[in-house]
Amino acid sequence: MRFSLGRLVCVLAILSCVFISFVAKASNLITGAGSSFIAPVLYKWASQYKNETGVKINYQSTGSGAGIKQIQGKIVDFGATDMPLNSEDLETKGLTQFPAVIGGIVIITNIQGVSQGQLILNAQTLAEIYSGQIKNWNDKRIAELNPHVTLPNKGIIVVYRSDASGTTYNFTYFLEKSAPSIWKSGSGTAISWSSSIMGVGGKGNEGVTNMVKRAPGAIGYVEYAYALQNKMAWTRMFNAEGKLVPHLTESEFADDKKVSQAFRHSFQAAALNAEWEKTSGMGVLLANQNGAASWPITAATFILIAKQQENASIGKDVLKFFHYAFTKGAETAESLDYIPIPEKTVKLIEKNWSKEIKSLKDKSSLWDL
Repeated sequence: MRFSLGRLVCVLAILSCVFISFVAKASNLITGAGSSFIAPVLYKWASQYKNETGVKINYQSTGSGAGIKQIQGKIVDFGATDMPLNSEDLETKGLTQFPAVIGGIVIITNIQGVSQGQLILNAQTLAEIYSGQIKNWNDKRIAELNPHVTLPNKGIIVVYRSDASGTTYNFTYFLEKSAPSIWKSGSGTAISWSSSIMGVGGKGNEGVTNMVKRAPGAIGYVEYAYALQNKMAWTRMFNAEGKLVPHLTESEFADDKKVSQAFRHSFQAAALNAEWEKTSGMGVLLANQNGAASWPITAATFILIAKQQENASIGKDVLKFFHYAFTKGAETAESLDYIPIPEKTVKLIEKNWSKEIKSLKDKSSLWDL
């Protein structure tokens, strides 16, 4: 009996050590899911943050819709969405949100003989392509915008997101606002695409990029970093003021540095007048903004986090990570052609953290200003 009791004590001691080790490891892990729009920069931030602090960020690029579901279901510590939630949804779900980064959605194509920056589109032709009213690349409506380009008599393969996507939400919001007489499908993370298009879906920005790469005659919409990293042929656009953006000469199209500078300038111009503090839940939509240099399909990614944190330690770690992203991670964001959140807005965000994000156990604030 003594022998058995001794063994039992020994086993319990071992299990106790294993449990403590597990908890210690768990406290060095933050989980997140959602937007593929933010994924390129979030992965970079995560790598840098782990090197500096030892805390691992496990982020899954599942799409905005899945990110919302997973944070609501308490499966992850934070969600990321390019479609901001309204104040009623935030209240119902017990969440708060804040913008993490700003970027642009660009149109990419795979047309033989047409390279980066050569093709020009506007909201009307884009809406006609995605609603099936324009089916061929040599359609006169596209040709009128592109007298300098030899367009093939080839069918357009329309690539869209197959998952619930904030990128789709911002893209269709742009079409709805800028070409309402043509675009009748509304805006949302998932759209009933017209049966008139020759279309195919791709999962995530990654999937759309790969589909366009593989399909001659294809067109798609992706966050700019995906176009840049995959050397895709991007399209210039007319913006809300009728100006062609980004502002580049043909000789500059192949100069990645100048192209990136021009796109960043256009994203920044669109974000310039964003009134974060006056918008419910800070949910500012940046598509179709005025400004001669504004990129027409600019968007922000929003982070979702529970107001009442069951594990205060993890809640604090999430906030520390995004504080790092806002401060030390700003240069990284710019290197990938995102626009960092302005310092003034960061102060507002962190003030909201102090007010809204609390320990469920003792109701204490998890963020000290």
